[in-house]
Amino acid sequence: MKVLVVGGSGFLGGELVHRAAAAGWETAATYCSGRPGTTPGTAWHRLDLRSPARIDELLTEVAPDAVVNATSGQSDWAVTADGSVRVAMAAARHGCRLVHVSSDAVFSGSRISYDESCLPDPVTPYGAAKAAAETAVRLLTPSAAVARTSLIIGYGGSAHERMVHELVAGTREGVLFTDVVRCPVHVEDLAGALLELALSDRAGMFHLAGPDALSRHELGVLIARRDGLDATRLPAARRTGTPAPGALDVRLVSTAVQGQLRGAREFLQPP
Repeated sequence: MKVLVVGGSGFLGGELVHRAAAAGWETAATYCSGRPGTTPGTAWHRLDLRSPARIDELLTEVAPDAVVNATSGQSDWAVTADGSVRVAMAAARHGCRLVHVSSDAVFSGSRISYDESCLPDPVTPYGAAKAAAETAVRLLTPSAAVARTSLIIGYGGSAHERMVHELVAGTREGVLFTDVVRCPVHVEDLAGALLELALSDRAGMFHLAGPDALSRHELGVLIARRDGLDATRLPAARRTGTPAPGALDVRLVSTAVQGQLRGAREFLQPP
């Protein structure tokens, strides 16, 4: 199996590269503004998704069996939306299996629980870019798997974990909202599920999130306790009534993937 991880230098991408290489797959990965990773046996390539010709050149050079697009340009439409469309078009031209990673940010939270049949109704620029990307991917490559996920947690390397440590240490200003709810997933579980999709021929939409719905503050408390920090130092507040953008309560429900993803209450247990 030969796989190309687009966005391999990111938090999720790095775990995908590590697991693919450990499984003996011939692994290639891309980076853009940062540095290439250090996973042994991985071929690293600089790729700017705003350069269509370079994407085709790279797929010709690597000739992967599967492409996993784990990149995120946040609200940068040229990367998150247009760039993902270019990857899908190139994968279709080269006959590659495509797994595209999307986000629960495509939903407004108006119905709280969302299964794979729910249509996007984003309320932020990032959510709109992700929704545009996944819609185009499904139209351009009907055989692709599109995987929506939620907050990704690891062993201290995620943005939310770093924020918790900084808030407890008093080196960062901010609060953890008690009314913003998501279904966190462990990066190892998510990467494993995505690589399983890459190996399969399953097409369509997949929700890959944990079974536990937690507020940002509840999640922060679990992280602090796991890491031996004083959770009482975490500032809490409600986002309702503030101008902060984004959905409040979004819970991804999976009808297509069962039993693979642990809940945060399990994977954040103190050692």
